[in-house]
Amino acid sequence: MAKITVIGSASMDLVVTAPKRPEAGETILGHSFKTVPGGKGANQAVAAARLGADVHMIGSVGDDAFGAEILGNLKNNNVHVDYVEPVTDTESGTAHITLADGDNSIIVVKGANDFVTPEYVEKAADVIKHSDIVLIQQEIPEETVEYVSGLCFESGVPLLLNPAPSRPISKEVIKKAAYLTPNELEASVLFEGIDMHTSLEKFPNKLLITEGKNGVRYHDGEKEKLVPSYKVEAVDTTGAGDTFNAAFAVALAEGKSMEQSIQFANRAASLSVTKFGAQGGMPTRAEVERSL
Repeated sequence: MAKITVIGSASMDLVVTAPKRPEAGETILGHSFKTVPGGKGANQAVAAARLGADVHMIGSVGDDAFGAEILGNLKNNNVHVDYVEPVTDTESGTAHITLADGDNSIIVVKGANDFVTPEYVEKAADVIKHSDIVLIQQEIPEETVEYVSGLCFESGVPLLLNPAPSRPISKEVIKKAAYLTPNELEASVLFEGIDMHTSLEKFPNKLLITEGKNGVRYHDGEKEKLVPSYKVEAVDTTGAGDTFNAAFAVALAEGKSMEQSIQFANRAASLSVTKFGAQGGMPTRAEVERSL
């Protein structure tokens, strides 16, 4: 069983569905409102666990009702939460999501996720060092990403950095990460002034640029490749990227090749968008293998 550690955000998603996004100053009537557990870190942890991995989550929640619900949801999905601690007098992180026009727009309020500091993560160093692969994202402090990249590099543990939300990343962190998985917008921030094809060639078998329904692009050391996605009827695209990252990590940890891992992850991500909520459509291992 693949041993995966996810370091990142755990939040509550506040989701509004509407016929369109309102213009500035405009009020429109929406279709529905729901609260569902989310956060890029928690999403990736749940997705990896459903795909059969042994998953530890490292993160923070608030000492509020949302925090209790987030913790309960992680436990119900068989994610180890020994290192997910409630922070006193702090609200849990939230993501405010609008579903309209067949896509999503998201505003993230970090809340307790700002307390996922290097000192906090250090308490789980032994778990990290014994992982097959570690996943991290950018809804937590920048210095934590830097600390974890160094710890993984020194320990010989591959680090998958999903650079979302987008922000510049130091050359040192890029060097130490084993895999980088930006979307097209995030790649333009990560490698400002460098075209996509040059970036891919510079980081063969390391940089994967996700292109939504079109698939995933990478360079295998000899040529650039596009691994196509799978066509489905999308209901909610929230969490598709998190599902991709988790599935890709699981496949790599199990010894699959780069292209096999991307195909597995593409299939999992395509299934995830067929139901409502970031975690609502995340598939089980049996569902992915059956559809492959």
